[in-house]
Amino acid sequence: MAYDPGAIDAALAAAVGDEPALIAELREAFLDSAKRALGALEVAVDAEEWRIAAWRMKGLAASFGAVRLMALAEEGVAVAPRDPAYLRRIRQAVARL
Repeated sequence: MAYDPGAIDAALAAAVGDEPALIAELREAFLDSAKRALGALEVAVDAEEWRIAAWRMKGLAASFGAVRLMALAEEGVAVAPRDPAYLRRIRQAVARL
């Protein structure tokens, strides 16, 4: 799952214009939120918490134009909670942000 910085940068620039400091601040907020969403997946105790965390990650990714992360999060809705292979893939995707 490759990271596409162009999509996120384009979404941020469309939202705030040519404001490099603000874009950097929003990018950092996105990264912090993605890490929190990942944490919610990692500690989900049942299928409902898992689905909510996956949907939260999907919505976050969609808000920032991170299409590949959004697709991976959508995939997570259907996998078993705390699936090790899935968690490894989404951890890698978030680490690339």
